[in-house]
Amino acid sequence: MFERFTDRARRVIVLAQEEARALQHNYIGTEHLLLGLIREGEGIAAKALTAKGVSLDDTRKQVEEMIGKGTAAPNGHIPFTPHAKQVLELSLREALQLGHSYIGTEHILLGLIREGEGVGTQVLIKMDVDLGELRSTTIDLIRGNSGGEKGKGDLANAGGVADKRNQSGSAILDQFGRNLTAEAAEGKLDPVIGRTNEIERVMVVLSRRTKNNPVLIGEPGVGKTAVVEGLAQKIQAGDVPETLKGKQVYSLDLGSMVAGSRYRGDFEERLKKVLKEIKTRGDIVLFIDEIHTIVGAGSADGALGASDMLKPMLARGELQTIGATTTDEYRKYIEKDAALERRFQPIQVSEPTIAETIEILKGLRERYENHHHVTITDAALQTAAELSARYIQDRNLPDKAIDLID
Repeated sequence: MFERFTDRARRVIVLAQEEARALQHNYIGTEHLLLGLIREGEGIAAKALTAKGVSLDDTRKQVEEMIGKGTAAPNGHIPFTPHAKQVLELSLREALQLGHSYIGTEHILLGLIREGEGVGTQVLIKMDVDLGELRSTTIDLIRGNSGGEKGKGDLANAGGVADKRNQSGSAILDQFGRNLTAEAAEGKLDPVIGRTNEIERVMVVLSRRTKNNPVLIGEPGVGKTAVVEGLAQKIQAGDVPETLKGKQVYSLDLGSMVAGSRYRGDFEERLKKVLKEIKTRGDIVLFIDEIHTIVGAGSADGALGASDMLKPMLARGELQTIGATTTDEYRKYIEKDAALERRFQPIQVSEPTIAETIEILKGLRERYENHHHVTITDAALQTAAELSARYIQDRNLPDKAIDLID
């Protein structure tokens, strides 16, 4: 990974190590990465942090107040904490999502924000820095920067992808979800074979004036998410009713919203920001996989659950949602909540036949051939479909057949 780092990004790592030694810490944590980003002083990350009023001295004081100094200066190699490693891994993901072939200070900062659980983000929050706004500022600086840390040529090449992505982007939604419509435009989604009837039914429900929230019901692995990806591809191609043209389909990662919420009210605040962004924009269709998990998600000690926060917006027509769940989970959680159940229109997604699965595999064949650098014959596809149907009884087609091919 470090071979992708720009000179400034590498300097941030060196400075983070120096900050750890100065504080007599025998590890490099997210707080040291934050100090390194500020101290580096010239990169996009430093500019974004300065724009939000974050200074080196104030940050050092906050770090010392929160975790204190160590007892003795460490000798030799100083390892990264798991949170710091996660930040660096996320910085690579941020770079790839922006279409950049390098990792700069801006990507490290975006990774720090997305990780959301380390001391670094806790320090920023304690200093009254809005992480969503900091992310937006960083993205704006990336888009507005003509030189970049890797040089004008590289940033110019990467900027086309970044701009295309951010024309329909949203900092808070991108932090906790994926823009499937943007991914369809970039060719990142697998082709959807079959499921024409289900996709048409979803479009019909979404086009209704009321009760326009479809919920896809089917067993795991039958292709519920593929139906939504097929919708995103149709929206991107303009092959949808007028009411759906220009819509952006976002897949919400509810797990990541809950996972980083240590304190009471954190989850609710994050969800409020997401819902506010959706209401403000007016062009979002929200996809929630495993939608039954919203019943009680984030609720503790009397705090509101996710479903209680969604119901008013669903009732007023301010939020369009596509859900996905299994038959058992729908009956157990959604049907029992009458106020939630009447906001959704169920659409059954059944397991495809062996013949339909073979056609799906043929549509995906090229992707897997390119990935594995092999040739996959029709006979192999047929065998995968037939044998998985015969011998793998605890899973469903086409998912189990696709796994065999993979």
